[in-house]
Amino acid sequence: MELWDVLNKHGNKTGKIVERGTELEQGEYRLIIDVWIINKNKEFLISKRLPTKQPEPNKWNPVCGSAIAGEDSISAALRETKEELGITLDTKNGRLIKRFTCWLNAIIDVWLFTQEVDINSIILQEEETDEAMWASGSLIKQIVEKGDFISYGRIPYIDELFEIFGI
Repeated sequence: MELWDVLNKHGNKTGKIVERGTELEQGEYRLIIDVWIINKNKEFLISKRLPTKQPEPNKWNPVCGSAIAGEDSISAALRETKEELGITLDTKNGRLIKRFTCWLNAIIDVWLFTQEVDINSIILQEEETDEAMWASGSLIKQIVEKGDFISYGRIPYIDELFEIFGI
């Protein structure tokens, strides 16, 4: 059973904890993290969700997931990356680049890590992902346009992210 801290609109914990899947009330939020990893070639590490993984099966995405009760944003980012791809991120290589709220009653923290990762060393989480690849910004844009990336409503910041690197 996964538990989430309930946050207020400012991202502060309210003291309320709910079980994953619990419908949150108006003004209540949970914390979701997105983790983008970029290498020296300006390629992003993305992975593909399993055909059975809801929501958005068979879609490409950055590392993403919910913070569990007691976790802060960076801890969730490190844990999710280790779980989904078997990668240990170095915190000195990362920075929080954006925080926003979305229609999922969620506050989303977007992390960017500049780190070299050998694609052959990735260990995919069997319950979540079945592929991973390094992709240029232009390739990711093509995947988005084709409808094979998680929904734009979930990643409205993607153009901003690419602008940081002149992509």
